[in-house]
Amino acid sequence: MTSKPNILFILADDLGWGDVSYHGSDIRTPNIDRLVRNGVELDQHYVCPMCTPTRACFMTGRHPGRFGRHATSPSNPPVLPDGYETIAASLRNCGYDTGLFGKWHLGSAPEFCPNNYGFNVSHGSLAGGVDPYLHRYKEGEFSYTWHHDGELINERGHVTDLIADQAVEFIETRESPWFCYVPFTAVHTPIKPPQEWVDTYEGQHWDDDPGCDHSFKLYAAYTSHMDHAVGRFMEALQRTCQVDNTIVVFTSDNGAIPADNSGDTSKYPGRHEVLPRLGSNLPLRGRKAQLYEGGVRTPSVVSWPGTLSPGARIVHPMHIVDWMPTFCGMLDYHPDNPRWDGTDVWPLLSGATNNLPDRPIFWNFRGMNYGVRYGQWKLTTNAAMEAGSTELFNIAEDEAEQNEISRQNEDVVSELTKIINEQRSLDDTSKRPDAPA
Repeated sequence: MTSKPNILFILADDLGWGDVSYHGSDIRTPNIDRLVRNGVELDQHYVCPMCTPTRACFMTGRHPGRFGRHATSPSNPPVLPDGYETIAASLRNCGYDTGLFGKWHLGSAPEFCPNNYGFNVSHGSLAGGVDPYLHRYKEGEFSYTWHHDGELINERGHVTDLIADQAVEFIETRESPWFCYVPFTAVHTPIKPPQEWVDTYEGQHWDDDPGCDHSFKLYAAYTSHMDHAVGRFMEALQRTCQVDNTIVVFTSDNGAIPADNSGDTSKYPGRHEVLPRLGSNLPLRGRKAQLYEGGVRTPSVVSWPGTLSPGARIVHPMHIVDWMPTFCGMLDYHPDNPRWDGTDVWPLLSGATNNLPDRPIFWNFRGMNYGVRYGQWKLTTNAAMEAGSTELFNIAEDEAEQNEISRQNEDVVSELTKIINEQRSLDDTSKRPDAPA
């Protein structure tokens, strides 16, 4: 590669498979849709079922359990060992300027901020999702979490706009190749879109229950507001003549929640509305915090005008752990003993091949539930691998996971169970010495 492309990686929070208009949603997402038309749609791009694990995967190219059980669920304690070479550190070693704008959630104390893991600049939430206007995480030790370069700050404005403002400034002012990672807090609860975006859905009617109808209108507005921020990034690339030299990836950290029945929003400071109807993962089964497709398969696209074929669609399974080895491979950069679980998928993205050799895509969720996708098969089970907890699906024929077929395919169950055990044996291999038990 004669020049180093810029990399813009956009990660939505809790955006479901059925929440984008290119998948048939009534929610308007014209900028994400445009990325799909002009880029390569990733039809089977997998993540983890919740926030911290997905972020650990992206930052390291490894499955989260490698860093300890606490990395397999939302975590405020630090996840990565001190000095660990992340994707940001690797790209910085290749001469990239690196910035993160949004949600970190790999260590909520300032001493574990993104700047200690390869980012030259960072701005946003050190912890998880925040109230869009208060910028506060859940009540407790890490509630005050809004920061710039690890220093806690106070700032006015809507969180989506503040994240977008910082990212746009970064995109427009770099003097060397850059890596811009934008993990939005939208569309995670609390759901509080600006009124001007709610007004764009005035007159829309989705549900005969007034509370559900109002709740979904807020969710739709919150999603469209985030989509508008994606459009702002693309306009910044246009203004600075960087479109043809920038790889843009969009995905989500996990599937949507259909409602806030758990009362999670009430844990945040301030006043919050009841939210009986939110996102959708249909026609996929499941939701956030589950290993069904709706929890771990999200709307995804990669765009690089002039290099990748517009309108292409990849149906081969991928995982967010693949991005670090892919970007490092493009740059012919080889970190010291990265122990990646991901693979270089550039041959797929570039159209050089339609398939890569089958490899296991593995999930360890909370150290309680495990799963593997291997070829056409997907197996999920509990920690004890009890027969009653084991489910097998042929995703190639049944992506909605309606036909559980473990009893009819005992040989496949045995093979995939062996793979899960092999993968479990690799967990905890890079756990911090101070990691929670």
